[in-house]
Amino acid sequence: MDTKTNFSRTTIVLHWLVAASIIGLIALGIYMVETESWHLYDIHKSIGLLVFVAILARLAWRWRNGLPQPVRPVSRLEHVTTVAAHVVLLILTVVMPLSGMLYSGASGHGFGIFGWEIFPSHHLGDQAVPLSARWSDIGQDMHGFLGYLLLTLIVLHAAAALKHHLVDKDATLTRMLGRTQK
Repeated sequence: MDTKTNFSRTTIVLHWLVAASIIGLIALGIYMVETESWHLYDIHKSIGLLVFVAILARLAWRWRNGLPQPVRPVSRLEHVTTVAAHVVLLILTVVMPLSGMLYSGASGHGFGIFGWEIFPSHHLGDQAVPLSARWSDIGQDMHGFLGYLLLTLIVLHAAAALKHHLVDKDATLTRMLGRTQK
């Protein structure tokens, strides 16, 4: 279990696994769209679905442990902002892959994990036939918007961790790095 001074190995591993995976998937997603690298979509979707399992495990673990407690006394505003940021990050990590599944499924492309079909594609010849063009468009718009929003919040989250470490000189960052505190 997590304490005020130390995080469990499970918390640390799930945090960094999900963080690195999401950053990588966002980078891959941007690359795919910008370069029209359609051949990478199945890899993106497969990894995304595997990461979704880790996201759900992280969410369950966070639910069991509660949100991280500050390592030092903080103002009410800082506490509310921190809690809100953590909750929004957790929500976005769940909604982001769901919007991708909505987009891919409704567009007729389906999705799965490295060839194992979870939601079937719907093709007529070489063309994917949307199951719902409206829901496909909603999923696509959400997935793109949430990707940039999530990336922005990740950058702010990292900046806040660095602020704690470099300016406040507290143990917030070292706790997430697994360094034991006294």
